[in-house]
Amino acid sequence: MIYLDVTKSGAARHQSGLMRLNARLRDELGAAATPVIWVGGKDGWLQSGHRAPVRFLPSDWLLTAELFSEPERPGFWDFLRARPCRLGAMFADAIPLRHPQITWPQSVARHPEYLKMLAAFDRVWAISEASRRDLAAFWRWQGGTVRAMAGAIELGADFDRQPRVTAPSLPAAPQLLCVGILEPRKNQLFLLDVCEALWASGGDFELHLVGRVNPHFGRPIAERFKALRRTQPRLHHHEAASDALMSRLFAAARATAFPTIAEGCGLPVLESLWKGRPCVCSDLPVLREIAGGGGCRLVALNDAGAWATALRAVLTDDSEWHRLAGEAAARRLPVWADTARALLAGLV
Repeated sequence: MIYLDVTKSGAARHQSGLMRLNARLRDELGAAATPVIWVGGKDGWLQSGHRAPVRFLPSDWLLTAELFSEPERPGFWDFLRARPCRLGAMFADAIPLRHPQITWPQSVARHPEYLKMLAAFDRVWAISEASRRDLAAFWRWQGGTVRAMAGAIELGADFDRQPRVTAPSLPAAPQLLCVGILEPRKNQLFLLDVCEALWASGGDFELHLVGRVNPHFGRPIAERFKALRRTQPRLHHHEAASDALMSRLFAAARATAFPTIAEGCGLPVLESLWKGRPCVCSDLPVLREIAGGGGCRLVALNDAGAWATALRAVLTDDSEWHRLAGEAAARRLPVWADTARALLAGLV
């Protein structure tokens, strides 16, 4: 029996990358996994919806892609030590440790213990090879006992369950799309600066930002957006976007921009490629894993001149657009069904 941890994701009201990962994982696993939630105390785990206590067998698996710590889940260390079943986890990233200055303080405080807890699992799948290396490096630095077998797994590009775009057509109007929560890590302030310079030099395109405003770090970005919007009607913000709206925005976009500072995987890049849209993205090790197959232009992080050149090319050079869009359409891309199959094959 496989049990899937949906303690947070089942109640979440926002669409972060981690919440989307959990939702698609739950969809693709379907009847193969029973959703459960942690309540602690004498019950420990309950079946989601039914609220029936879970009585694990040693041969069962508990699979989680959530974040947790002892303060959030009192008694969780005791559960891990008791090991009533086998334990599997998906690991997103070590960003709170690598970039604490731009990470929610609660995440920074929680993350070391979370990574220590993962060492007590039987199997851990990182969502990229870069994240796997970070996790392994943390365990080596800690020097404690590591039970977990850690590998990497590909996430799916098919976010909206729609067929892949294999014959992309050039949009009539030049639009640029940027997907991600508005926060310093996603680097939208930098993108706004670059786009403002392009508009000032005669560039004619729309910029669409998609993502909620980070309540802890996002205010400066929201204020900068509002100030620029007063003089720049080609700037748009979609704070809450359904899959249907996202599909329409991708279809209307000529290209996507992803100037992020740090990622665990980079789902918006995969999703852009799925829709046949070239992506201009930061030249980070984790994004090279995705971009290396084609359809992307990797640009040095925070190099305004290089970003302006790359964005201008994908927005105005039809031959460059067709080259990149053709690469995006021709390459192999993972789907969420593949992710679920890989997990099920490992939970044996």
